[in-house]
Amino acid sequence: MFQESLIGLLILMFFVEIYLYFSFKSFIKNKFILFGCILSTVFVMAFMAYNFLFFDRNIGQTPMFMWSVGMFMLIAFPRAIFLVFFLFDDLIRFFGWIKNRILKTPVKEQQYLPARRKFIYMTAAGIATVLFSSLVHGMTFGKYNFKVIREKLGFKRLPKAFNGFKILHITDIHSGSIDNKEKIEEAIQMINEQEFDILLFTGDIVNNFHWEMDKWIPVFSKIKKAPYGNFAVLGNHDYGEYSDWKSEEAKQENFEKIKGIFPKIGFELLLNENRFIEKDGEKIALIGVENWGARFKKAGDLDVASEGLDQSIFKILMSHDPSHWDLEVKDDKRMFDLTLSGHTHGMQLGIEVPSIGLKWSPSQYIYPQWAGFYEHKDRVINVNRGFGYHFYPGRVGVWPEITVIELQNS
Repeated sequence: MFQESLIGLLILMFFVEIYLYFSFKSFIKNKFILFGCILSTVFVMAFMAYNFLFFDRNIGQTPMFMWSVGMFMLIAFPRAIFLVFFLFDDLIRFFGWIKNRILKTPVKEQQYLPARRKFIYMTAAGIATVLFSSLVHGMTFGKYNFKVIREKLGFKRLPKAFNGFKILHITDIHSGSIDNKEKIEEAIQMINEQEFDILLFTGDIVNNFHWEMDKWIPVFSKIKKAPYGNFAVLGNHDYGEYSDWKSEEAKQENFEKIKGIFPKIGFELLLNENRFIEKDGEKIALIGVENWGARFKKAGDLDVASEGLDQSIFKILMSHDPSHWDLEVKDDKRMFDLTLSGHTHGMQLGIEVPSIGLKWSPSQYIYPQWAGFYEHKDRVINVNRGFGYHFYPGRVGVWPEITVIELQNS
């Protein structure tokens, strides 16, 4: 099935390249440039096909694999822009030709508008250039363009002792993908510079294997200890689901070693369990569930994780996949006041301009809650955009995130 899909993509790209070649001929007279474009497409497609066909699930996503994805996006996305614009113009010309045939318009009265064609070409070229440049920036600088997002949230149920209580939320480290120690150390310094009472990590510390984190343990162990603790839950990538294992025992051994990473970097891992956070004689509950996703592993058990908690206590839930909140949590009668998630990465591609309320990503067509804060019946979820990256080795418009949430009694 996978190989058939790849072959289908290659065939599609071949016909697109032929169509664009004849479309470009009207504007690019230098044959070396035209053939250079074709050769670059052939090289990138061959590079990607090689990496996909010989992908070793026992190793996972290597830097070369991710760069093959990035290079494919570099050629495919701009070409998609040209394809849309040229097809639109050709369809207009085609329907105009049909109209002329039906009305038997004399040839001398038929119009061909080369100025319009040139305008369409120049417009497409401008958009494609911006997109190409953005993808290059995303793979070089954007993936480490860390942003600190601060938000104040008011809750009627919050005990007064916790008014002003600050949560630092990070997620999705994906240690098998990140590759710049200096930039990661700068990001950890950004974390340590924030004021927070508790630090919560919501899953995907690795891509698939425990050893991906080995070289990063000394780096992430520098994260400072919060006064009320550093806590973590697991994400879908932390279960070793994306590999072929020699035995179930080998898979379980990998899983146990992944769980063993957290105490080494100063985090307490919550596996369908809860903890009371006490301040000045008042309490709130912190609940951590294992991964529960609409499309991925369902190891989370909200009932087990909530044992011993009544409806009246203010609750913070850590659950990696926001589909859990959407499908199970937000209407639960036990009232989970604040949920912290990650998982989506905002698909590492989008446009966000908060000043004008612009927020778009392909991720929103998969996840109703894909980045930022959402409210439902006095319950709030924050979907953190993630710390690292995965599959595409970059970020465009959806930057890596460190969130500081201040709780307020409203």
